[in-house]
Amino acid sequence: MAQEKPELKLGGALRFNYNLSSWKEGQKKRGGDFGYDMFRVNAEAAYKEVFLNVEYRLYSEAFGGGFLKQGWVGYKFNEMDQIHLGLTQVPFGIQQYNSHNWFFNLTYYVGLEDDHDMGIKYMHSGEKFEYQLAFFKNAEELRFGNNTETSPNRYSYDITGRNKEVNQFNGKLLYKFGKEASNRLGVSLQYGGLYNLDTQEMGNHSAFAAHYEIYQGKWNGKAQLLTGTHNPENAEGESKDIVMMAAYGVPYEVAADFNMYSLAVSRDVPVSWGPISNLQFYNDFAFMQKKASGFNDSLMNVTGVLVTAGNVYTYIDYAAGYNHSWLGGNFVDDFSVGNPDAKWEARFNINIGYYF
Repeated sequence: MAQEKPELKLGGALRFNYNLSSWKEGQKKRGGDFGYDMFRVNAEAAYKEVFLNVEYRLYSEAFGGGFLKQGWVGYKFNEMDQIHLGLTQVPFGIQQYNSHNWFFNLTYYVGLEDDHDMGIKYMHSGEKFEYQLAFFKNAEELRFGNNTETSPNRYSYDITGRNKEVNQFNGKLLYKFGKEASNRLGVSLQYGGLYNLDTQEMGNHSAFAAHYEIYQGKWNGKAQLLTGTHNPENAEGESKDIVMMAAYGVPYEVAADFNMYSLAVSRDVPVSWGPISNLQFYNDFAFMQKKASGFNDSLMNVTGVLVTAGNVYTYIDYAAGYNHSWLGGNFVDDFSVGNPDAKWEARFNINIGYYF
């Protein structure tokens, strides 16, 4: 249980990316673009029952440059109970990812998949039940000014603009059943404040999710439904039907209230083709139903395969989006008002990463 001697493990990854997008005429004429994606450094340390986990990423300047994805100090009480303090993953929905592909799922783009915030989290993992309880003081804070907006230079999506996430509570419960706990049925709750810099008043936001994940032989399935609500105390004349969110250096609008439904399926196919040992085929789908009158819904579907060759992992994806900020259309308001005349756009993407 305890690490009696100090231990340090270092790792990381270097990734390159090729993409060809249906809405970029110039790119199509030149056959797509291939370039640098990301370099990251990981460190894990442990001494006695105290341990550390940190990951720092370096993207291009256009995608936010360098920033911390996660970084926390932990304490292990026993084999089933531990606590994390710092920039740690928010316990909500299917974890670690509600998807299989390189793009994640729609849940990620509204801050409800692989989100990381500043706070403290207690985790219990038993034979039948797992639960997590957490309090987050705020999202990653980089500027520390009295009335400064939250920086968009971050890995996971958080509220930005004139509102700030504060004092958030999370709870998550999983029931595990079947052979080797192959079925995981759970619920997640989230509630926190939204502090407005103009009115200096506190609004709130909340989310609830029911989720189920199954492992059956070489198959994996993920199903989730959730509802999210934001009630900002904005200045007079500013819409309460829209909130600003940001990651990778760029903000955009998101509908304040929505339902979201997602389904993801994958299958592993072991092979022996030189260095290639496994092919994971998958399809990840999500639908965002916006509650405000006149808003147009958003959809996303990714079909692809993950190729494993030693330490090299290659995602080959065909990602299609409808009113999706990162998949064609108008980037600023696709996830809020949207476009009633939108059409499906697609991006063929190959991401090659060496993980060490």
